[in-house]
Amino acid sequence: MYLAPLAAFAAIAYCIAKFGSASLVSLLGLLVIFYMTCILFIVVILGSVLRGYSKISLFKLIKYIKTELLIAWGTSSSETVLPNLLEKLEQLGCKRSVVGFVLPVGYSFNLDGTAIYLTLAALFIAQATDIHLSMSHQLSLLAIMIISSKGAAGVSGSGFVVLASSLAAIGQIPMAGIMLILGIERLMSDGRTITNIMGNVIATILISTWQQEFDHKKAKLVLQGQEGNPLNSSFRQQETVSKNNPRKSSCHLLRKHTALNLQSFFTFFVSP
Repeated sequence: MYLAPLAAFAAIAYCIAKFGSASLVSLLGLLVIFYMTCILFIVVILGSVLRGYSKISLFKLIKYIKTELLIAWGTSSSETVLPNLLEKLEQLGCKRSVVGFVLPVGYSFNLDGTAIYLTLAALFIAQATDIHLSMSHQLSLLAIMIISSKGAAGVSGSGFVVLASSLAAIGQIPMAGIMLILGIERLMSDGRTITNIMGNVIATILISTWQQEFDHKKAKLVLQGQEGNPLNSSFRQQETVSKNNPRKSSCHLLRKHTALNLQSFFTFFVSP
């Protein structure tokens, strides 16, 4: 971690020395386009679907989980806020069984921000290295990057690793081109983390609504600040019971460890 700032500085210095200061303008343009795309995706697409099916305001939902979003922004990792999101979504009115299944699965298979990042970064590298991609190649690249995003972990920097492996597998775009965006990787990681979290939270609410397991009246009261204490959710109650009963706690840890192993096994064979 101590060498990460030096590596980023060296990458930016190499980029400026070889391509000139104009490369910084291109990187700034990539950042602007990436964040605009993420904002439009969250506000227009996710917000419209959330309002249309669950009758919930996107901005009230953002205010409700703002603490988790700020933590994820600071750590650049969605895994750090998973326990809190499980509690808050149950407190919002989603059924516990739906939350406990959909949200963790979405952390592996519903990474909207990572898919946006991989596609834009690959196209940027192709243009920077003067590689022409036809429309059919761009569509196939989009499909490959969407599939590749399913194998990304919810930790900081995982998207960059997936990008490198995807470019190596495609072969049309040089993998060495990823050094061009290494300097702004941390800034883009924050944006895709927030987008991933919003996509998973909204997906959990929508699936709860479709399964008729969503309490709209409770959600309205919670979003208005009139009801709700996430610390009283059944997730937290189960944790308290486990602490008071070591035997149950051990069984819970064993089941959790087995579930994580099965998830890793399934992800390994499904991901490209």
